[in-house]
Amino acid sequence: MAATHRLARLYALQARRSYASVSALNATARAKADKLSADWRGTSATGNNTKNYIGGEFVDSKTDEWLDVLDPATQILLTRVPQTTSSEFAQAVQAASHAYKSWSRTSVLARQRFVIELQHLIRKNADALADSIVLEQGKTLADAHGDVLRGLQVIETAIGITSTLMGEKLEVSKDMDTEVRKVPLGVCASIAPFNFPAMIPLWTIPMAAVTGNTLILKPSERDPGAAMIIAELCERAGLPAGVLNVVHGTVPIVNAICDSPAIRAISFVGGDRAGRHIFERGTRNGKRVQANMGAKNHAVLMPDANKNLALNSIVGAAFGAAGQRCMAVSVVVLVGAAQSWLPDLVERAKKLQVNGGFEKGADLGPLISPASKKRVEEIISSVEPEGGRIHLDGRGISVSGYPNGNFIGPTIMEAATTMRCYREEIFGPALTVIVAETLDDALDIINANPYGNGAVIFTQSGATARKFEAEVNVGQVGINVPIPVPLPMFAWSGNKGSVLGDIGFYGKSGINFYTQNKVRQRDEAVILLSDSAIDHYQSLASRGRRRKSGIS
Repeated sequence: MAATHRLARLYALQARRSYASVSALNATARAKADKLSADWRGTSATGNNTKNYIGGEFVDSKTDEWLDVLDPATQILLTRVPQTTSSEFAQAVQAASHAYKSWSRTSVLARQRFVIELQHLIRKNADALADSIVLEQGKTLADAHGDVLRGLQVIETAIGITSTLMGEKLEVSKDMDTEVRKVPLGVCASIAPFNFPAMIPLWTIPMAAVTGNTLILKPSERDPGAAMIIAELCERAGLPAGVLNVVHGTVPIVNAICDSPAIRAISFVGGDRAGRHIFERGTRNGKRVQANMGAKNHAVLMPDANKNLALNSIVGAAFGAAGQRCMAVSVVVLVGAAQSWLPDLVERAKKLQVNGGFEKGADLGPLISPASKKRVEEIISSVEPEGGRIHLDGRGISVSGYPNGNFIGPTIMEAATTMRCYREEIFGPALTVIVAETLDDALDIINANPYGNGAVIFTQSGATARKFEAEVNVGQVGINVPIPVPLPMFAWSGNKGSVLGDIGFYGKSGINFYTQNKVRQRDEAVILLSDSAIDHYQSLASRGRRRKSGIS
Protein backbone atom coordinates (compact mmCIF):
# COMPACT_ATOMS: atom_id res chain seq x y z
CA MET A 1 0.00 0.00 0.00
CA ALA A 2 2.82 2.40 0.87
CA ALA A 3 4.47 1.70 -2.49
CA THR A 4 1.18 2.47 -4.25
CA HIS A 5 0.93 5.84 -2.47
CA ARG A 6 4.52 6.67 -3.40
CA LEU A 7 3.77 5.91 -7.05
CA ALA A 8 0.68 8.09 -6.94
CA ARG A 9 2.74 10.98 -5.59
CA LEU A 10 5.33 10.39 -8.30
CA TYR A 11 2.68 10.51 -11.05
CA ALA A 12 1.20 13.69 -9.58
CA LEU A 13 4.62 15.31 -9.41
CA GLN A 14 5.39 14.39 -13.01
CA ALA A 15 2.05 15.78 -14.15
CA ARG A 16 3.06 19.17 -12.71
CA ARG A 17 6.51 19.20 -14.30
CA SER A 18 7.27 20.99 -17.51
CA TYR A 19 10.16 20.08 -19.77
CA ALA A 20 11.96 21.70 -22.63
CA SER A 21 10.44 20.97 -26.03
CA VAL A 22 12.01 18.34 -28.26
CA SER A 23 12.90 21.25 -30.52
CA ALA A 24 15.69 21.98 -28.01
CA LEU A 25 17.53 18.83 -29.11
CA ASN A 26 20.52 19.47 -31.33
CA ALA A 27 20.03 19.07 -35.07
CA THR A 28 21.26 15.48 -35.25
CA ALA A 29 19.16 14.23 -32.35
CA ARG A 30 16.09 16.19 -33.45
CA ALA A 31 16.20 14.71 -36.95
CA LYS A 32 16.42 11.21 -35.56
CA ALA A 33 13.60 11.86 -33.07
CA ASP A 34 11.35 13.19 -35.83
CA LYS A 35 12.03 10.17 -38.04
CA LEU A 36 11.36 7.67 -35.26
CA SER A 37 8.04 9.32 -34.47
CA ALA A 38 7.03 9.37 -38.13
CA ASP A 39 8.09 5.81 -39.01
CA TRP A 40 6.88 3.73 -36.05
CA ARG A 41 3.34 3.32 -34.77
CA GLY A 42 3.91 2.35 -31.14
CA THR A 43 6.55 4.79 -29.97
CA SER A 44 7.28 8.50 -29.99
CA ALA A 45 10.45 10.52 -29.54
CA THR A 46 8.76 13.91 -29.91
CA GLY A 47 6.65 14.10 -26.78
CA ASN A 48 3.63 11.95 -27.65
CA ASN A 49 2.53 8.88 -25.71
CA THR A 50 3.88 5.36 -26.06
CA LYS A 51 1.18 2.78 -26.80
CA ASN A 52 0.45 -0.71 -25.60
CA TYR A 53 0.54 -3.55 -28.13
CA ILE A 54 -2.31 -5.94 -27.49
CA GLY A 55 -3.80 -8.57 -29.82
CA GLY A 56 -1.87 -7.27 -32.82
CA GLU A 57 -2.92 -3.63 -32.35
CA PHE A 58 -1.08 -0.57 -31.07
CA VAL A 59 -3.60 0.91 -28.67
CA ASP A 60 -3.68 4.07 -26.56
CA SER A 61 -3.96 3.36 -22.86
CA LYS A 62 -6.93 4.73 -20.97
CA THR A 63 -4.84 5.20 -17.82
CA ASP A 64 -4.56 8.51 -16.03
CA GLU A 65 -1.10 7.61 -14.70
CA TRP A 66 1.90 8.31 -16.95
CA LEU A 67 5.66 8.08 -16.57
CA ASP A 68 7.96 10.53 -18.34
CA VAL A 69 10.78 9.25 -20.56
CA LEU A 70 13.56 11.82 -20.73
CA ASP A 71 16.67 12.06 -22.88
CA PRO A 72 19.43 11.38 -20.30
CA ALA A 73 21.76 13.82 -22.05
CA THR A 74 19.36 16.80 -21.98
CA GLN A 75 16.33 16.01 -19.74
CA ILE A 76 14.06 16.74 -22.72
CA LEU A 77 10.76 14.85 -22.69
CA LEU A 78 10.67 12.23 -25.45
CA THR A 79 7.51 10.30 -24.62
CA ARG A 80 5.21 9.25 -21.79
CA VAL A 81 4.67 5.62 -20.83
CA PRO A 82 1.33 4.40 -19.45
CA GLN A 83 0.83 2.62 -16.18
CA THR A 84 -1.19 -0.03 -18.00
CA THR A 85 -4.58 -0.54 -16.36
CA SER A 86 -5.68 -3.87 -14.90
CA SER A 87 -8.32 -4.27 -17.61
CA GLU A 88 -5.76 -3.60 -20.35
CA PHE A 89 -3.43 -6.16 -18.81
CA ALA A 90 -6.28 -8.66 -18.71
CA GLN A 91 -6.88 -8.02 -22.41
CA ALA A 92 -3.20 -8.75 -23.13
CA VAL A 93 -3.38 -12.02 -21.19
CA GLN A 94 -6.58 -12.97 -22.98
CA ALA A 95 -5.05 -12.18 -26.37
CA ALA A 96 -1.97 -14.28 -25.56
CA SER A 97 -4.10 -17.16 -24.27
CA HIS A 98 -6.28 -17.14 -27.37
CA ALA A 99 -3.31 -16.95 -29.74
CA TYR A 100 -1.61 -19.85 -27.97
CA LYS A 101 -4.33 -22.25 -29.06
CA SER A 102 -3.33 -21.93 -32.70
CA TRP A 103 0.31 -20.82 -32.44
CA SER A 104 1.27 -23.85 -30.32
CA ARG A 105 -0.10 -26.08 -33.11
CA THR A 106 1.67 -24.18 -35.87
CA SER A 107 4.40 -26.24 -37.48
CA VAL A 108 7.97 -25.73 -36.37
CA LEU A 109 8.81 -24.80 -39.96
CA ALA A 110 6.31 -21.94 -39.90
CA ARG A 111 7.69 -20.70 -36.60
CA GLN A 112 11.19 -20.96 -38.03
CA ARG A 113 10.15 -18.84 -41.03
CA PHE A 114 9.05 -16.12 -38.61
CA VAL A 115 12.47 -15.84 -36.94
CA ILE A 116 14.23 -15.98 -40.31
CA GLU A 117 12.21 -12.99 -41.46
CA LEU A 118 12.63 -11.21 -38.12
CA GLN A 119 16.40 -11.58 -38.41
CA HIS A 120 16.26 -9.87 -41.79
CA LEU A 121 14.06 -7.03 -40.53
CA ILE A 122 16.18 -6.38 -37.43
CA ARG A 123 19.26 -6.02 -39.63
CA LYS A 124 17.40 -3.75 -42.02
CA ASN A 125 16.14 -1.51 -39.20
CA ALA A 126 19.16 -1.60 -36.90
CA ASP A 127 19.72 2.14 -37.33
CA ALA A 128 16.23 2.97 -36.07
CA LEU A 129 16.65 0.70 -33.05
CA ALA A 130 20.05 2.19 -32.25
CA ASP A 131 18.77 5.75 -32.60
CA SER A 132 15.94 5.02 -30.17
CA ILE A 133 18.41 3.54 -27.68
CA VAL A 134 20.71 6.57 -27.85
CA LEU A 135 17.81 8.98 -27.30
CA GLU A 136 16.10 7.13 -24.46
CA GLN A 137 18.93 5.25 -22.77
CA GLY A 138 21.91 7.50 -23.46
CA LYS A 139 24.34 4.98 -24.94
CA THR A 140 26.81 6.00 -27.58
CA LEU A 141 25.71 5.08 -31.09
CA ALA A 142 28.35 2.34 -31.27
CA ASP A 143 27.19 0.83 -27.96
CA ALA A 144 23.56 1.02 -29.13
CA HIS A 145 24.39 -0.93 -32.28
CA GLY A 146 26.15 -3.49 -30.08
CA ASP A 147 22.96 -3.79 -28.04
CA VAL A 148 21.04 -4.64 -31.22
CA LEU A 149 23.71 -7.02 -32.48
CA ARG A 150 23.71 -9.14 -29.33
CA GLY A 151 19.96 -9.52 -29.59
CA LEU A 152 20.24 -10.34 -33.27
CA GLN A 153 22.60 -13.20 -32.45
CA VAL A 154 19.87 -14.82 -30.33
CA ILE A 155 17.46 -14.62 -33.28
CA GLU A 156 20.04 -16.23 -35.54
CA THR A 157 20.49 -19.07 -33.04
CA ALA A 158 16.72 -19.51 -32.76
CA ILE A 159 16.62 -20.17 -36.51
CA GLY A 160 18.20 -23.55 -35.75
CA ILE A 161 15.05 -24.65 -33.92
CA THR A 162 14.45 -27.54 -36.34
CA SER A 163 17.56 -29.15 -34.86
CA THR A 164 17.52 -27.89 -31.29
CA LEU A 165 13.88 -28.85 -30.63
CA MET A 166 14.41 -32.47 -31.62
CA GLY A 167 13.25 -34.97 -29.04
CA GLU A 168 14.55 -38.41 -28.08
CA LYS A 169 13.37 -41.88 -28.93
CA LEU A 170 14.57 -45.28 -27.77
CA GLU A 171 13.41 -48.88 -28.24
CA VAL A 172 13.45 -49.87 -24.58
CA SER A 173 12.37 -53.48 -25.20
CA LYS A 174 11.07 -55.64 -28.02
CA ASP A 175 8.32 -53.73 -29.84
CA MET A 176 8.25 -51.03 -27.09
CA ASP A 177 9.36 -47.47 -27.81
CA THR A 178 9.74 -44.50 -25.45
CA GLU A 179 9.69 -41.04 -27.01
CA VAL A 180 10.32 -37.66 -25.33
CA ARG A 181 9.14 -34.48 -27.03
CA LYS A 182 9.59 -30.84 -26.05
CA VAL A 183 6.26 -29.02 -26.06
CA PRO A 184 5.51 -25.35 -25.29
CA LEU A 185 4.46 -24.11 -21.85
CA GLY A 186 1.76 -21.60 -22.78
CA VAL A 187 1.62 -17.88 -22.04
CA CYS A 188 4.99 -16.55 -20.81
CA ALA A 189 6.20 -13.13 -19.67
CA SER A 190 9.39 -11.13 -20.01
CA ILE A 191 10.34 -8.21 -17.76
CA ALA A 192 13.22 -6.26 -19.29
CA PRO A 193 15.70 -3.75 -17.78
CA PHE A 194 16.66 -0.27 -18.95
CA ASN A 195 20.30 -1.00 -19.74
CA PHE A 196 19.73 -3.24 -22.79
CA PRO A 197 16.40 -2.11 -24.29
CA ALA A 198 16.82 -4.18 -27.48
CA MET A 199 19.01 -7.10 -26.45
CA ILE A 200 16.94 -8.37 -23.53
CA PRO A 201 13.58 -8.37 -25.37
CA LEU A 202 15.41 -10.25 -28.12
CA TRP A 203 16.69 -12.77 -25.58
CA THR A 204 13.09 -13.76 -24.97
CA ILE A 205 10.80 -12.98 -27.94
CA PRO A 206 12.42 -15.33 -30.49
CA MET A 207 13.02 -18.13 -27.98
CA ALA A 208 9.48 -18.05 -26.63
CA ALA A 209 7.82 -17.75 -30.04
CA VAL A 210 9.90 -20.31 -31.93
CA THR A 211 9.14 -22.95 -29.28
CA GLY A 212 5.39 -22.38 -29.67
CA ASN A 213 4.65 -20.09 -26.72
CA THR A 214 3.01 -16.68 -26.60
CA LEU A 215 4.60 -13.79 -24.71
CA ILE A 216 3.72 -10.69 -22.71
CA LEU A 217 6.65 -8.26 -22.67
CA LYS A 218 7.04 -5.47 -20.14
CA PRO A 219 9.95 -3.29 -21.25
CA SER A 220 11.56 -0.84 -18.90
CA GLU A 221 9.40 2.22 -18.35
CA ARG A 222 12.58 4.29 -18.77
CA ASP A 223 13.28 3.39 -22.42
CA PRO A 224 10.44 1.48 -24.12
CA GLY A 225 11.06 2.65 -27.69
CA ALA A 226 13.24 -0.22 -28.92
CA ALA A 227 10.74 -2.80 -27.64
CA MET A 228 7.89 -1.08 -29.50
CA ILE A 229 9.91 -1.05 -32.73
CA ILE A 230 10.70 -4.75 -32.26
CA ALA A 231 6.99 -5.49 -31.74
CA GLU A 232 6.18 -3.82 -35.04
CA LEU A 233 8.96 -5.74 -36.77
CA CYS A 234 7.56 -9.01 -35.36
CA GLU A 235 4.22 -8.11 -36.90
CA ARG A 236 5.87 -7.39 -40.26
CA ALA A 237 7.71 -10.71 -39.99
CA GLY A 238 4.37 -12.52 -39.91
CA LEU A 239 3.87 -13.16 -36.22
CA PRO A 240 0.12 -13.66 -35.70
CA ALA A 241 -1.88 -11.26 -33.54
CA GLY A 242 -1.67 -12.04 -29.84
CA VAL A 243 1.53 -14.10 -29.93
CA LEU A 244 3.43 -11.04 -28.69
CA ASN A 245 1.84 -8.39 -26.48
CA VAL A 246 3.59 -5.37 -24.92
CA VAL A 247 2.37 -3.63 -21.77
CA HIS A 248 4.00 -0.92 -19.69
CA GLY A 249 4.26 0.16 -16.10
CA THR A 250 5.97 -0.43 -12.80
CA VAL A 251 5.17 -2.43 -9.65
CA PRO A 252 1.43 -2.99 -10.30
CA ILE A 253 2.08 -4.58 -13.71
CA VAL A 254 4.98 -6.65 -12.39
CA ASN A 255 2.74 -7.99 -9.61
CA ALA A 256 -0.04 -8.68 -12.11
CA ILE A 257 2.39 -10.76 -14.16
CA CYS A 258 3.50 -12.68 -11.08
CA ASP A 259 -0.09 -13.33 -10.00
CA SER A 260 -1.82 -14.13 -13.31
CA PRO A 261 -2.88 -17.82 -13.35
CA ALA A 262 -2.58 -17.87 -17.14
CA ILE A 263 1.13 -17.01 -17.20
CA ARG A 264 3.33 -20.10 -16.90
CA ALA A 265 6.86 -18.64 -16.87
CA ILE A 266 8.63 -15.33 -16.24
CA SER A 267 12.01 -14.19 -17.52
CA PHE A 268 13.55 -11.24 -15.67
CA VAL A 269 16.74 -9.21 -15.99
CA GLY A 270 17.39 -6.35 -13.59
CA GLY A 271 18.32 -5.46 -10.02
CA ASP A 272 18.51 -7.61 -6.91
CA ARG A 273 15.45 -6.27 -5.11
CA ALA A 274 13.10 -6.63 -8.05
CA GLY A 275 14.59 -9.99 -9.01
CA ARG A 276 14.07 -11.51 -5.59
CA HIS A 277 10.53 -10.15 -5.42
CA ILE A 278 9.60 -11.54 -8.84
CA PHE A 279 11.23 -14.91 -8.19
CA GLU A 280 9.58 -15.37 -4.81
CA ARG A 281 6.15 -14.14 -5.86
CA GLY A 282 6.21 -15.92 -9.20
CA THR A 283 7.36 -19.29 -7.89
CA ARG A 284 4.91 -19.04 -5.01
CA ASN A 285 2.22 -18.89 -7.68
CA GLY A 286 3.57 -21.98 -9.42
CA LYS A 287 5.48 -20.28 -12.24
CA ARG A 288 8.83 -21.12 -13.70
CA VAL A 289 11.11 -18.07 -13.15
CA GLN A 290 14.58 -17.17 -14.37
CA ALA A 291 16.11 -14.01 -12.86
CA ASN A 292 19.43 -12.45 -13.78
CA MET A 293 20.28 -9.81 -11.18
CA GLY A 294 23.24 -7.87 -9.79
CA ALA A 295 26.93 -8.45 -10.34
CA LYS A 296 30.41 -7.53 -9.19
CA ASN A 297 32.72 -8.77 -11.93
CA HIS A 298 36.44 -8.97 -11.13
CA ALA A 299 39.41 -8.74 -13.46
CA VAL A 300 42.72 -10.12 -12.18
CA LEU A 301 45.88 -8.62 -13.65
CA MET A 302 48.91 -10.83 -13.23
CA PRO A 303 52.44 -9.39 -13.50
CA ASP A 304 53.17 -11.54 -16.56
CA ALA A 305 50.14 -10.27 -18.51
CA ASN A 306 50.42 -8.40 -21.80
CA LYS A 307 50.22 -4.95 -20.26
CA ASN A 308 48.76 -3.08 -23.22
CA LEU A 309 46.12 -5.73 -23.88
CA ALA A 310 45.18 -5.93 -20.22
CA LEU A 311 44.90 -2.19 -19.53
CA ASN A 312 43.06 -1.40 -22.77
CA SER A 313 40.66 -4.27 -22.13
CA ILE A 314 39.94 -3.14 -18.58
CA VAL A 315 39.26 0.45 -19.65
CA GLY A 316 36.73 -0.69 -22.26
CA ALA A 317 35.05 -3.25 -20.02
CA ALA A 318 34.80 -0.93 -17.01
CA PHE A 319 33.62 2.28 -18.65
CA GLY A 320 31.83 1.21 -21.83
CA ALA A 321 28.07 1.87 -21.74
CA ALA A 322 28.89 4.15 -18.76
CA GLY A 323 29.33 1.00 -16.67
CA GLN A 324 25.61 0.20 -16.89
CA ARG A 325 25.82 -3.46 -17.81
CA CYS A 326 25.70 -6.56 -15.67
CA MET A 327 28.94 -7.91 -17.15
CA ALA A 328 30.95 -4.70 -16.77
CA VAL A 329 34.30 -5.12 -15.03
CA SER A 330 33.69 -3.19 -11.81
CA VAL A 331 36.68 -4.48 -9.79
CA VAL A 332 40.28 -4.91 -10.90
CA VAL A 333 42.61 -6.95 -8.70
CA LEU A 334 46.26 -5.99 -9.22
CA VAL A 335 48.48 -8.90 -8.22
CA GLY A 336 52.07 -8.42 -7.07
CA ALA A 337 54.18 -6.27 -9.38
CA ALA A 338 51.08 -5.43 -11.46
CA GLN A 339 50.18 -2.97 -8.70
CA SER A 340 52.63 -0.56 -10.33
CA TRP A 341 50.34 -0.41 -13.39
CA LEU A 342 47.72 1.67 -11.60
CA PRO A 343 49.03 5.06 -12.85
CA ASP A 344 48.98 3.75 -16.44
CA LEU A 345 45.39 2.56 -15.98
CA VAL A 346 44.42 6.01 -14.74
CA GLU A 347 46.10 7.74 -17.70
CA ARG A 348 44.25 5.57 -20.22
CA ALA A 349 40.91 6.17 -18.53
CA LYS A 350 41.52 9.92 -18.61
CA LYS A 351 41.63 9.83 -22.39
CA LEU A 352 38.06 8.54 -22.75
CA GLN A 353 35.64 11.07 -24.20
CA VAL A 354 32.38 11.64 -22.31
CA ASN A 355 29.70 13.12 -24.57
CA GLY A 356 26.21 12.82 -25.99
CA GLY A 357 25.59 9.49 -27.67
CA PHE A 358 25.32 10.85 -31.21
CA GLU A 359 28.55 12.87 -30.95
CA LYS A 360 31.51 11.60 -32.95
CA GLY A 361 34.25 10.09 -30.84
CA ALA A 362 32.08 9.61 -27.75
CA ASP A 363 33.32 6.71 -25.63
CA LEU A 364 30.61 6.87 -22.97
CA GLY A 365 27.40 8.79 -22.52
CA PRO A 366 25.23 9.75 -19.56
CA LEU A 367 23.69 7.59 -16.88
CA ILE A 368 20.01 6.74 -17.31
CA SER A 369 18.60 9.20 -14.75
CA PRO A 370 19.47 11.94 -12.26
CA ALA A 371 18.71 9.44 -9.48
CA SER A 372 21.28 7.00 -10.87
CA LYS A 373 23.83 9.79 -11.15
CA LYS A 374 23.21 10.85 -7.56
CA ARG A 375 23.60 7.30 -6.24
CA VAL A 376 26.89 6.72 -8.09
CA GLU A 377 28.23 10.05 -6.83
CA GLU A 378 27.26 9.08 -3.27
CA ILE A 379 29.19 5.82 -3.53
CA ILE A 380 32.24 7.64 -4.89
CA SER A 381 31.96 10.16 -2.04
CA SER A 382 32.09 7.32 0.50
CA VAL A 383 35.55 6.17 -0.58
CA GLU A 384 37.83 8.63 1.18
CA PRO A 385 35.92 8.77 4.50
CA GLU A 386 36.18 4.96 4.62
CA GLY A 387 39.95 5.06 4.08
CA GLY A 388 40.20 4.61 0.32
CA ARG A 389 41.73 6.82 -2.34
CA ILE A 390 40.21 8.32 -5.48
CA HIS A 391 42.83 8.24 -8.24
CA LEU A 392 40.50 9.58 -10.95
CA ASP A 393 37.33 11.48 -10.06
CA GLY A 394 34.58 11.77 -12.66
CA ARG A 395 32.18 13.76 -10.52
CA GLY A 396 31.32 17.26 -11.64
CA ILE A 397 32.36 16.69 -15.23
CA SER A 398 31.28 19.38 -17.68
CA VAL A 399 30.17 18.22 -21.12
CA SER A 400 29.97 20.97 -23.73
CA GLY A 401 26.48 21.35 -25.17
CA TYR A 402 24.89 19.13 -22.53
CA PRO A 403 24.67 21.13 -19.28
CA ASN A 404 21.76 19.08 -17.94
CA GLY A 405 23.03 15.59 -18.75
CA ASN A 406 23.42 12.78 -16.23
CA PHE A 407 27.16 12.58 -16.84
CA ILE A 408 29.87 11.11 -14.65
CA GLY A 409 33.36 10.69 -16.04
CA PRO A 410 35.53 7.61 -15.62
CA THR A 411 36.37 7.13 -11.95
CA ILE A 412 39.05 4.90 -10.40
CA MET A 413 39.04 4.20 -6.66
CA GLU A 414 41.53 2.21 -4.60
CA ALA A 415 39.70 0.47 -1.79
CA ALA A 416 39.36 -2.50 0.53
CA THR A 417 36.77 -5.25 0.31
CA THR A 418 35.00 -3.93 3.43
CA MET A 419 34.13 -0.61 1.77
CA ARG A 420 30.82 0.38 0.23
CA CYS A 421 32.29 0.90 -3.25
CA TYR A 422 33.31 -2.76 -3.25
CA ARG A 423 30.32 -4.29 -1.50
CA GLU A 424 27.60 -2.67 -3.65
CA GLU A 425 26.97 -2.92 -7.36
CA ILE A 426 27.70 0.63 -8.55
CA PHE A 427 26.28 0.43 -12.10
CA GLY A 428 28.20 3.44 -13.30
CA PRO A 429 31.61 4.37 -14.75
CA ALA A 430 33.43 3.73 -11.47
CA LEU A 431 36.16 1.09 -11.16
CA THR A 432 37.29 -0.24 -7.78
CA VAL A 433 40.95 -1.29 -7.48
CA ILE A 434 41.94 -3.99 -4.98
CA VAL A 435 45.53 -5.11 -4.45
CA ALA A 436 46.61 -8.70 -3.78
CA GLU A 437 50.00 -10.29 -3.29
CA THR A 438 49.28 -13.65 -4.96
CA LEU A 439 46.82 -15.35 -7.27
CA ASP A 440 45.51 -17.32 -4.29
CA ASP A 441 44.72 -14.05 -2.54
CA ALA A 442 42.88 -12.82 -5.63
CA LEU A 443 40.87 -16.04 -5.83
CA ASP A 444 39.91 -15.73 -2.17
CA ILE A 445 38.62 -12.20 -2.80
CA ILE A 446 36.51 -13.23 -5.78
CA ASN A 447 35.14 -16.39 -4.22
CA ALA A 448 34.11 -14.55 -1.05
CA ASN A 449 32.06 -12.06 -3.05
CA PRO A 450 28.33 -12.87 -3.03
CA TYR A 451 27.94 -12.27 -6.78
CA GLY A 452 28.96 -14.73 -9.48
CA ASN A 453 28.25 -13.54 -13.01
CA GLY A 454 31.81 -13.52 -14.25
CA ALA A 455 35.53 -13.03 -13.63
CA VAL A 456 38.53 -12.68 -15.92
CA ILE A 457 42.28 -13.03 -15.67
CA PHE A 458 45.04 -11.53 -17.78
CA THR A 459 48.13 -13.70 -17.88
CA GLN A 460 50.51 -15.32 -20.36
CA SER A 461 50.92 -18.41 -18.22
CA GLY A 462 48.91 -21.46 -19.18
CA ALA A 463 49.27 -22.94 -15.71
CA THR A 464 48.04 -19.73 -14.07
CA ALA A 465 45.06 -19.57 -16.42
CA ARG A 466 44.19 -23.20 -15.74
CA LYS A 467 44.38 -22.73 -11.98
CA PHE A 468 42.16 -19.65 -12.17
CA GLU A 469 39.56 -21.37 -14.32
CA ALA A 470 39.45 -24.41 -12.05
CA GLU A 471 39.27 -22.58 -8.72
CA VAL A 472 37.27 -19.41 -9.35
CA ASN A 473 33.61 -19.67 -8.31
CA VAL A 474 31.73 -17.72 -10.96
CA GLY A 475 29.61 -18.82 -13.88
CA GLN A 476 31.52 -17.23 -16.76
CA VAL A 477 35.30 -17.09 -16.95
CA GLY A 478 37.48 -15.05 -19.29
CA ILE A 479 41.12 -15.78 -20.06
CA ASN A 480 42.56 -12.58 -21.56
CA VAL A 481 38.95 -11.75 -22.52
CA PRO A 482 37.43 -8.83 -20.59
CA ILE A 483 33.72 -9.62 -20.91
CA PRO A 484 33.22 -13.41 -21.09
CA VAL A 485 29.61 -13.46 -22.25
CA PRO A 486 28.95 -16.61 -24.30
CA LEU A 487 27.46 -16.44 -27.75
CA PRO A 488 23.81 -17.54 -27.70
CA MET A 489 24.37 -21.05 -28.99
CA PHE A 490 25.68 -21.52 -25.44
CA ALA A 491 23.72 -20.64 -22.31
CA TRP A 492 24.17 -17.71 -19.96
CA SER A 493 25.63 -19.20 -16.79
CA GLY A 494 26.03 -16.69 -13.97
CA ASN A 495 25.83 -18.12 -10.47
CA LYS A 496 25.73 -17.34 -6.72
CA GLY A 497 23.81 -14.17 -5.88
CA SER A 498 23.66 -13.02 -9.49
CA VAL A 499 20.90 -15.43 -10.47
CA LEU A 500 17.74 -17.07 -9.21
CA GLY A 501 16.26 -20.07 -10.99
CA ASP A 502 18.13 -23.05 -12.36
CA ILE A 503 17.45 -22.70 -16.10
CA GLY A 504 19.56 -20.11 -17.92
CA PHE A 505 18.90 -17.73 -20.78
CA TYR A 506 19.15 -18.68 -24.46
CA GLY A 507 21.09 -21.61 -25.94
CA LYS A 508 19.95 -25.09 -24.93
CA SER A 509 18.87 -23.69 -21.56
CA GLY A 510 16.62 -21.22 -23.33
CA ILE A 511 14.91 -24.05 -25.19
CA ASN A 512 14.45 -25.92 -21.92
CA PHE A 513 13.07 -22.84 -20.15
CA TYR A 514 10.30 -22.36 -22.70
CA THR A 515 9.36 -26.04 -23.07
CA GLN A 516 8.26 -29.00 -20.99
CA ASN A 517 8.84 -32.66 -21.72
CA LYS A 518 6.05 -34.95 -22.85
CA VAL A 519 6.82 -38.69 -22.75
CA ARG A 520 4.99 -41.28 -24.84
CA GLN A 521 5.20 -45.07 -24.48
CA ARG A 522 4.28 -46.97 -27.62
CA ASP A 523 3.70 -50.72 -27.99
CA GLU A 524 4.58 -51.43 -31.61
CA ALA A 525 3.24 -54.99 -31.45
CA VAL A 526 -0.27 -53.79 -30.67
CA ILE A 527 -0.07 -51.18 -33.40
CA LEU A 528 1.19 -53.76 -35.90
CA LEU A 529 -1.63 -56.11 -34.90
CA SER A 530 -4.13 -53.33 -35.35
CA ASP A 531 -2.69 -52.52 -38.75
CA SER A 532 -2.95 -56.20 -39.77
CA ALA A 533 -6.57 -56.34 -38.64
CA ILE A 534 -7.41 -53.28 -40.68
CA ASP A 535 -5.76 -54.82 -43.74
CA HIS A 536 -7.76 -58.04 -43.18
CA TYR A 537 -11.13 -56.28 -42.96
CA GLN A 538 -10.31 -54.09 -45.95
CA SER A 539 -9.51 -57.25 -47.95
CA LEU A 540 -12.82 -58.86 -46.93
CA ALA A 541 -14.72 -55.73 -47.88
CA SER A 542 -13.01 -55.60 -51.25
CA ARG A 543 -13.92 -59.23 -52.04
CA GLY A 544 -17.53 -58.53 -51.04
CA ARG A 545 -17.74 -55.60 -53.45
CA ARG A 546 -16.33 -57.73 -56.27
CA ARG A 547 -18.92 -60.49 -55.69
CA LYS A 548 -21.76 -57.97 -55.79
CA SER A 549 -20.53 -56.61 -59.09
CA GLY A 550 -20.03 -60.08 -60.55
CA ILE A 551 -16.27 -59.81 -60.67
CA SER A 552 -14.51 -63.00 -59.55
